[in-house]
Amino acid sequence: MAGRVLLIEDEVNIAEAIRFLLTRDGCEVEVLADGHAAVAAVARALPDLVILDLMLPGMSGLEILSALRADPVTVAVPVLMLTAKGQGRDREAAERAGVSAFMSKPFANAEMRATVRALLGA
Repeated sequence: MAGRVLLIEDEVNIAEAIRFLLTRDGCEVEVLADGHAAVAAVARALPDLVILDLMLPGMSGLEILSALRADPVTVAVPVLMLTAKGQGRDREAAERAGVSAFMSKPFANAEMRATVRALLGA
């Protein structure tokens, strides 16, 4: 599996675990911890996949997702939404905003790898 992934996650241990897992599988992973810089970073980098935490400082994952879907440059970038909450209303809001896939924390490494592989078309 190879691809450029932009991981937007403010929990350092989770970000490092995902980065390690995906780089071991051949992905190039850039990590951001703050929502404010996320939309500009996606437009600048045009990654193959965005992995986006729902709850971020500065700007929520849903706000970021909505901004990405409203921009013709980033509208087609696949987005995997992560949340510790996993509530039905969060999933529904993310689906309405145009999320490509949704995953609750904690997640199994195999689940993360399979979802990323599917979103990258690998």
